[in-house]
Parts: sequence; C-alpha cells; structure tokens
Amino acid sequence: MINVTKTFLPPQEEYQAILQRAWDTGWMTNRGVLVQELEAKLKDYLEVGNIIAMTNGTLPLQIAIKALGLTGEIITTPFSYVATTSSIIWEGCTPIFVDIHPEYLTIDETQIEAAITPKTTAILATHVFGNPCDVEAIQVIADKYGLKVIYDAAHCFGVKYKGQPIFNYGDVSTCSFHATKLFHTGEGGALFCKPEYYDVMFSHHNFGHEGQEAFKGLGINAKMSEPQAAMGLAVLPYMETILEQRKQVVASYNEALASLPLKPLKLREGTQWNYSYYPVIFENETQLLKAKIKLNENNIFPRRYFYPSLNTLPYLKTDAMPIAEAISKRVMCLPLYLGLSKNQIKGIVSKFI
Repeated sequence: MINVTKTFLPPQEEYQAILQRAWDTGWMTNRGVLVQELEAKLKDYLEVGNIIAMTNGTLPLQIAIKALGLTGEIITTPFSYVATTSSIIWEGCTPIFVDIHPEYLTIDETQIEAAITPKTTAILATHVFGNPCDVEAIQVIADKYGLKVIYDAAHCFGVKYKGQPIFNYGDVSTCSFHATKLFHTGEGGALFCKPEYYDVMFSHHNFGHEGQEAFKGLGINAKMSEPQAAMGLAVLPYMETILEQRKQVVASYNEALASLPLKPLKLREGTQWNYSYYPVIFENETQLLKAKIKLNENNIFPRRYFYPSLNTLPYLKTDAMPIAEAISKRVMCLPLYLGLSKNQIKGIVSKFI
C-alpha cells in the first residue's frame, strides 16, 4: 500500500533515550525540560525569534485570534484546510473569503483591498503547500488599513522567502507538527510571533497563568507534552536527510510527469521550498476521479487536498469563489515521503496513462 504520506519515525531507541529523561524526572507536561529544549533548538534551526510549542496546529490559530483581540470580519482564503476557517468562526469572528491566484494557489492579494469593510480586523492567509503568499503586498494593505496579519503556515517548516524564514512574516505565524508533516512531534504545532505579542500568546496557551498562583487573563490549555517534545527532538537531527530525499522524489515526479497534461504547483519566485507536498492539477474533475479510482484499485492512495473549497462549507453562507472552487475539484496530492523509490513513482505515474 502506498499512502499519500508516511510518517518518518526515528530509531526507536533514540526516541526512548530522550524520553527517558522525562521518566527520570517524572515531569511529563507543564513545559518540562524537553519542551524547552525543543523550542530552543527550533529557534536556532528555523532562525526565528519567538516560538511557543503547542499540543496541535489548530490551537495556535485560535490563540492568535483571541490574543490579538480580533473581532468582526477576518479576510481569509477558501483554499486551505478547514482549521483555517473553523478557527475564525470558533473565536466568534466572520470569515470573509477572497479568491486565490490560479497558479500560486495562495490568496489573491490584488482582491484583498476590495473585501475590506469597517468591520475588518485582520487578514488570515495560508501559505499553500509551503508556497508563500505575497507577504509584501499583504503587509502594505494591512499597514494601510491598520489590520493584523496571521499566516497559517502549517506546511512551511523550513521554508524561506527572499532569504527570510517564512515564520518571521506577519504578526503571527502558525505551524503544524502533525505526524503527516515532514517535521513532526506525533501531534503538535507551534506559534511564532512578533516580540510584543509573545507574553500574551504564552499566557493564553497556559490557562492565563502568571506564576503558580496568579492569573493575568483568560487562557486555555495548549501546552505541548514531554513525549511530544521527545519525538520532535528525535526527528530534528534527520531534517536534512528528510528534505534531501523528498527533493529527489519531487525531481523524479517532475521527470515522470513531464509529458502528461497535468499542471504542477508554481512556486513564487524567491522561495526556498521544503518539498512538503506534490499537488497536480488536472484539466477537469472527471479526469481526476478517473485517475484516483485507478490508483486506489492498485492500493495507491493520493489525497484531494484541499477539497472542498471552504466557502462551500455547510455552515457558511458566502459568495462564490470561482477559482478556488474550480481548483479544489481538480487538484490532487500524489504520494510523497521519505523512502518512496523511483520504481514506485513510475508505478504511480503509469496509472495516469
């Protein structure tokens, strides 16, 4: 069976050796030494100033919205995972969708300004498949109208744009460390923010605590556990190997699919990519479904990612988003993970022919 992804697992003895440190202290949660060590190592590896490790990748979005005091309308993209939209609604705000660029698949920055109203408080955009938004244009618009900027950067571990780590853009960026991601903590995530927001973000992720017996405000429990951090510490030393082998898989796909009428993801110029996904866009949905059936019949399981377009969610009433709706029906991510061989890739591609 070939799934769309396969979790990279470090040698079990290495994970157990790190986890033993938590066993020795009996400190399994509440920001133990492993969480603190992981944050420090990720700051160095990712070249970021502020990071808060959390127990999943959705809570950072919710905490960012809450901590920034956002209300009213938040401009966002319909082409993302459901957590982007559901976090906005969960925090009592209204998502206002702006359609996407037909090649980069990120929010179309040229349409954002027209969607701004007196109720708009922020822009929450997604770097799709690790492909950056036009962060410079978005920041110009945000500065003009006094809006906060949050980036859902769930797919962006290790990505740089114009020489800068992608997590350093915007007021807040979030990342997923889910087991399906190229860096993972089993389940987990992180929040990156400007220095002036760090204290309030940190407080919100720890029940609002200020010390053991005082509270500085409202908070929830989003803390990462020591077993999660141990997994991250065990995976991190393998990142260069993971990235290099995924790069080779992408190169093999590019070669094998070159003659087929499939449109690959167009990376924004200046992007140092992380080979996080391999999406292909079919000419129509019928062709996609035909290919998916053939692949599934051969125990190959790609994923329609992202589908459906979020503006069509049953609990929303929004305007049509023609590009996002069309792309979401025609895009499919092919299997991509460490250890996928050239022969397997040829076998996958042969099912398209």
